[in-house]
Amino acid sequence: MRKHEWPEEFSKKLRIVIPGHRLLVDELMSRHTTFKIGGPADFLAMPASIAEVAAILDLAKEYKVPVFTFGNGSNLLVLDRGIRGIALKFGKDMGFIKHKGTTIIAGAGSMLASVSKYAADNKFTGMEFAVGIPGSIGGAIFMNAGAYDGEMSCVVSAVSCVCENGNIRRFSKEESKFTYRHSAFQDNGCTICEVELLLEEGDPAAIRSKMAEYIKRRQTKQPVEMPSAGSTFKRPPGYYAGTLIDQAGLKGLTVGGAQVSTKHAGFIVNAGGATANDVLTLIKEVQLRVHDAYGVDLQPEVRILGEA
Repeated sequence: MRKHEWPEEFSKKLRIVIPGHRLLVDELMSRHTTFKIGGPADFLAMPASIAEVAAILDLAKEYKVPVFTFGNGSNLLVLDRGIRGIALKFGKDMGFIKHKGTTIIAGAGSMLASVSKYAADNKFTGMEFAVGIPGSIGGAIFMNAGAYDGEMSCVVSAVSCVCENGNIRRFSKEESKFTYRHSAFQDNGCTICEVELLLEEGDPAAIRSKMAEYIKRRQTKQPVEMPSAGSTFKRPPGYYAGTLIDQAGLKGLTVGGAQVSTKHAGFIVNAGGATANDVLTLIKEVQLRVHDAYGVDLQPEVRILGEA
């Protein structure tokens, strides 16, 4: 069902909930993903409060309109025909950061780098690993993002969500059921709105030094200068995806505008004008060749959604 087929009554009510510039129609998702790829979303809504999130979800449920929630779009491949329904974006209006004691409370739209730097400014240690990850904290919780031997499950103490019944619920770390690149929020239909991180007091010089090291490593080893969705594949047990792809001689392999990075084989980049179909075709080719060479099945880490 295309945008113009949604009931006009629904559109009018949605504009009441999300007024003005915070509701866009037929908005290209390529403008909202780090891959710079993706067709239009019927509606792109940018809430400014948990109450607005609850109102959007309630309205969507009433009219049976699908909702997809995202933040910085750093781990997404949106397909070429885009997203039907509502793309619910957590941006700067839900990007607050504050603290009480050594607990940081952050809105789902706050950037990981900003939270990491906020922690450092307040002499808290534990978030250094996230300083170079180009994502929002809501998305990072959803995927249990990590880098350099750290991941979100190491620091999360609680997550507040709007659930499918419209209620606001606070999940403990245990209830969030974190595993490698997975959390309960991928399965329970609850929308992450706010995150609590329990950190520790640390040495400011040591914190800054570690952050500088991680930023340097990311800049020198990863293709940060090109559009991508981060690491394309999950780490297979006992291996590193990038190493397998490199050893298979696939660096620089290109389909249309999509390319296996010549800098780090674990990344597929948009080398210019790539479509989602280009990326999907390249992913399948890499999977096939790595399996043929090593018998290892690579699974995408990037989230793929929308209509092809």
